Amino acid sequence: MTIDVVCVASWNVDLIAHIPQPLQRGETQLAHGFERLPGGKGSNAAIAAARQGASVGLIARIGGDDFGQMGLDLWSREGIASQHVVRGEGEVNGTALILVYEDGDNSIAVYPGAGAGLTAGHVHAASAMLTQARVVMASCEVPLAATQAAFEIARKHGVLTLLNPAPAMPLPDALWPLVDVLTPNEGELLMLAGAEDVDTAAQILLSKGAGAVVVTLGERGCALFRPNSQALYLPGHPMEVIDTIGAGDTFTGSLGAALAQKTPWPESLQWANAAAALSTQAHGAVTAMPTRAHVQNLLRPKPRA
Repeated sequence: MTIDVVCVASWNVDLIAHIPQPLQRGETQLAHGFERLPGGKGSNAAIAAARQGASVGLIARIGGDDFGQMGLDLWSREGIASQHVVRGEGEVNGTALILVYEDGDNSIAVYPGAGAGLTAGHVHAASAMLTQARVVMASCEVPLAATQAAFEIARKHGVLTLLNPAPAMPLPDALWPLVDVLTPNEGELLMLAGAEDVDTAAQILLSKGAGAVVVTLGERGCALFRPNSQALYLPGHPMEVIDTIGAGDTFTGSLGAALAQKTPWPESLQWANAAAALSTQAHGAVTAMPTRAHVQNLLRPKPRA
């Protein structure tokens, strides 16, 4: 099996409570809904890429309990290669505690669990898969040493690297030049750059060595910044939002799939925008991710009245 996209992946089980509004310190609210669903930014992005037609492989470390088996079963159903997923027997899996509010927005606390043990050694064991891929993706939910090792291998073999810097955190200077595409949301972009507006922040991150910055702007769409090029802003697809869980992961994975297929930038961004918008139309992350056919239908020109 030829792998188009390799994801250095986190795996979490999402425990989701639906409440009216954000909690104040010390406050308790009654939830009006609860779900236990698959999650993890890396796993989510990998599934998004697979549903957009890419062949996908994972490098990950998961726990040995039933939550770990949930991940293996999920990736098997999605056609994702998991031979480089390592199990830490006796360790708990990553868990995300998610509060979803009535307006569809959310707050998330993530415990990485067994995923915190992913090392550069695990990555090097999967070097054969990395070297023949077209895109290597990662997020900041996995140890940065593992991401750096994967991106170093990718760079030596001309493989495109894509980093979703979430949760946002300071990145080592040595990692920036290895990032071909960075996909922060607006808040993450401003935090990483220490700036107050999107354009300035993007230029700061480009000066650190990132090859391109793609910032997601929610319902306003996204913007692409590259060195010595005019910024490209693409509008979003207005939707009545059910929840936004996994929308950023859907965008990143769909963009990775499009770039792996050598789709030009404008079309790749349009595709990722549409996939992310569709992902807000149902509860949860994986449960809401669209297929390639769903995205094609949204982007199909509508007949004039």
